[in-house]
Amino acid sequence: MKMTVTNKCIRVGSIKISGVGSASIVLIGDAEVITSSSRFDTPADSFVYSPNVPLNPANALMPPSDRVREEA
Repeated sequence: MKMTVTNKCIRVGSIKISGVGSASIVLIGDAEVITSSSRFDTPADSFVYSPNVPLNPANALMPPSDRVREEA
């Protein structure tokens, strides 16, 4: 396949972006290299630092020292 591209002058006055998806890019003009990156806005206190999962949902929001121990 033979393809010929003739680039002309591009003039953009303004761009309004109302939202972005999980895989979004806005490209005006040509690009030889596009580098991807990601940012997270998750609060630090929402991360789980322990692999232990509470079995009793009532204990899920309590600190470990206040949790009720279930006996088998």
